[in-house]
Amino acid sequence: MFLLGSFIVIIFNVIGQLPLTFVIIQERVGEISSQDPMDLLRNIDKNLQLFLLLIPFAAGFIGLWLVLKKLHLRPLLSIVTARKAIDWRRIFFAFLVWTLVTVLLVVGDYFISPESYEWNFTLSKFAILFIIAVLFIPIQTSLEEFIFRGYLMQGFSGLFKNSWAPLLMTSLIFGGLHLFNPEVEKLGYGILVYYIGTGLFLGIMTIMDDGIELALGFHAANNLTTALLVTSSWTAFQTESVLIDISEPSLGPELILSLLLFYPLLLLLMSYKYGWSNWKSKLISKF
Repeated sequence: MFLLGSFIVIIFNVIGQLPLTFVIIQERVGEISSQDPMDLLRNIDKNLQLFLLLIPFAAGFIGLWLVLKKLHLRPLLSIVTARKAIDWRRIFFAFLVWTLVTVLLVVGDYFISPESYEWNFTLSKFAILFIIAVLFIPIQTSLEEFIFRGYLMQGFSGLFKNSWAPLLMTSLIFGGLHLFNPEVEKLGYGILVYYIGTGLFLGIMTIMDDGIELALGFHAANNLTTALLVTSSWTAFQTESVLIDISEPSLGPELILSLLLFYPLLLLLMSYKYGWSNWKSKLISKF
């Protein structure tokens, strides 16, 4: 049932890609001679490009809702939290904490290495970006959390009858789906360690907190602040952000700091705030 449900969600995601496919085909028969889809994509207006890239997630969200309602006969809440209702305070807390960390890191790096950045702010273009990002990026990040830390985590739990295997499997799949991102081409397969590590971090947070609210807030903050503050010419998202990173692509210290410093500190903060206990039994328990 979970395999069938996953397949249906993928079908809806593919349907959501049709507008982007149509625009790329139009570019191909126009003035652009390149057959590389990425070249054709980059020729599209950045705001339109972002909008088209986010539409499939909205379609996938509809697919997931239908799968839960019609296939599993369950409410969406059942893959979000073990609480009686979604704890919005948890979402906003994680969002604010990671937004603050991200902004401080970007601003700090800008003052330390201003030559690595190019000012890109244009009010009219940024205003359109802001509307698109605020409306659609939370849909994208929420869908990923609903699927990986919610739907698939529960599916693998039923299969393996423990908590550590679903955590590992969802993190590996989450990282693997980034395999064809432009970042991998520029930085090498080492970047997958960051994606898998982020999946593990979000999964641990979900298991310990009995819900994906904290993961929802963190993921939305990560993608939204990045889209608005700084992008580069080699990342998956190309936006009319305030800054453009023009430095040479590298597996910078910020990735290592995230995995080895910020993520553990965030887990400790959340543990203290929400009174997590029994880490060993929760993370390696058998059902």
